[in-house]
Amino acid sequence: MNTDELVELAQQLRVDSVRAADAAGSGHPTSSMSAADLMAVLFAHHFRYDFDRPAHPGNDRFVLSKGHASPLLYALYKAVGAIEDGELLTFRKLGSRLEGHPTPRRLPWVETATGSLGQGLPVGVGIALAGKRLDRGGYRVWVLCGDSELAEGSIWEAAEHAAYEHLDNLTAIVDVNRLGQRGPTRHGHDLDAYARRFQAFGWHTIEVDGHDVDAVDRAYGEALSTTGQPTVILARTLKGKGVSAAQDREGLHGKPIKDAEEAIAELGGLRDLRVYVHEPTATRMLHAVRAGHLELPRWEKGTPEKGVATRDAYGQALTALGTGHSDIVALDGEVGDSTRAELFAKEHPDRYFECYIAEQQMVAAAVGLASRGWVPFAATFAAFLTRAYDFIRMASVSGAGINLVGSHAGVAIGQDGPSQMGLEDLAMMRAVHGSTVLYPCDANQTAQLVAAMAGCEGIRYLRTSRGASQVIYGPDEEFPIGGSKVLRSSPHDRLTLVAAGVTVAEALAAADALERDGIQARVIDLYSVKPVDRRTLRRAAEDTDCLVTVEDHHEEGGLGDAVLDAFLDGRPVPRLVRLAVRTMPGSAAPDQQLHAAGIDAESIAAAGKLLVEEAVVR
Repeated sequence: MNTDELVELAQQLRVDSVRAADAAGSGHPTSSMSAADLMAVLFAHHFRYDFDRPAHPGNDRFVLSKGHASPLLYALYKAVGAIEDGELLTFRKLGSRLEGHPTPRRLPWVETATGSLGQGLPVGVGIALAGKRLDRGGYRVWVLCGDSELAEGSIWEAAEHAAYEHLDNLTAIVDVNRLGQRGPTRHGHDLDAYARRFQAFGWHTIEVDGHDVDAVDRAYGEALSTTGQPTVILARTLKGKGVSAAQDREGLHGKPIKDAEEAIAELGGLRDLRVYVHEPTATRMLHAVRAGHLELPRWEKGTPEKGVATRDAYGQALTALGTGHSDIVALDGEVGDSTRAELFAKEHPDRYFECYIAEQQMVAAAVGLASRGWVPFAATFAAFLTRAYDFIRMASVSGAGINLVGSHAGVAIGQDGPSQMGLEDLAMMRAVHGSTVLYPCDANQTAQLVAAMAGCEGIRYLRTSRGASQVIYGPDEEFPIGGSKVLRSSPHDRLTLVAAGVTVAEALAAADALERDGIQARVIDLYSVKPVDRRTLRRAAEDTDCLVTVEDHHEEGGLGDAVLDAFLDGRPVPRLVRLAVRTMPGSAAPDQQLHAAGIDAESIAAAGKLLVEEAVVR
């Protein structure tokens, strides 16, 4: 397109953004209008994409980090012929694919769900990492950011990581329109302020008038020719550009234009221009399909004498999985020697990504890698995943398939104290839509669950422990997700102890103590915390009527609540005691921590005995 045609296309995008928001009675047309010229030039001249084949390995990738500007994205889809005008006007309506903020669950051309600001660029870094280090297919990643979201720390985690990895296949486009939701942004139209920050992180920066289509065109060309570092285009724009009643005015964020017909007339009326996007050039496959036979590590039951930490089993199992499956990749938050992800790094360095202490970027990179067909395992201390929870939540919105591993869980880590103890992670991960939450107690169980995670959908979480634990299962034991293991039972059971992870051994010891007191106790290893084995729990409740749950986790939202959920369908709730960490721990040895929290064998036995005695009295 020549200059005049690009200007007309930009006006069409503005008109259609106004129309979509007006039809919906809500939306963000002014945020869309500021970036219209930027997107018109990108899609008409530089973006390479086959909209009939969104999975084409050579397609460029576009991420709308400022997801509220979805009317602009949908106007672009109309301009390229991906959707019809009638569908454009279903924006934000029940059943429409055109949601208020775009998601890949609805639209095949969307790379990741956005709308929680500060996430598009970090995910774009993950996609660019896949392109640079794994796919090597020649595609580029373009991310449209808003200036308001540059206040988010996650943006600067992404900026540093992109520069460190020399991601010259990544271009960030910042729509500097000066106005946020409640008023002016921190730096307004001071492009130099943003440039200094990106330059400090090692980016190539370009400052441009975002409404000069020829200048924007040259900026994209400069980005394409820049090697060795990512590029950011800082574009000065005006919010509500082209409509005098809205242009550069405060108080209009997230609101349709009041007089849409008048605005459309001022913008030059309706148009029906068609954009012919350049086709991708690369045709190679993204990566090899999964390999054949999988040899998981094996430990004989009861050996070694000191036991095996489940975090050690995770590292060995992941390494074996990476050998058997060529699409497995691993990420870690600079604690690989603790999570044992370093074992994978030594064996498969080309598929290992060190994210340093930047948990938001680590999870975002996993989402980006998953969007390109890879199967990521991202690990850090369980406690530190709380920092990245919004990214986990949005990964679920995206329908991303990622595996998260939290080590050093619970008070059982001992002397390091509460800042390092994951005590909220089970609740956090159970609350994620469609998630799978697993908590193994020994090495063989861990290895089997690591392999099972790779074939699941959605967000998968594995909780591992720091200290060694006895190998109580044989290497050929199977552990289906959604299942459990009944470790001891008899027709005379008067009580059921439900445990997972480190508390399984404590529950078994408690059952021995109770037996000496004449009380038979069933022991269930509830390694699948979500989905939970309702059938086994209900059978135990019918047989014993007394349940004690014990978990190295806060009482809210963890194992106890998972067990209770099995009875919330109108069935009678059994007599239930929930043992959990209810105080703020300090520093102490692991066995002291368990006792102080009331979740060791002695405490379990005491609680179980009391529950049975109360049941007899009643």
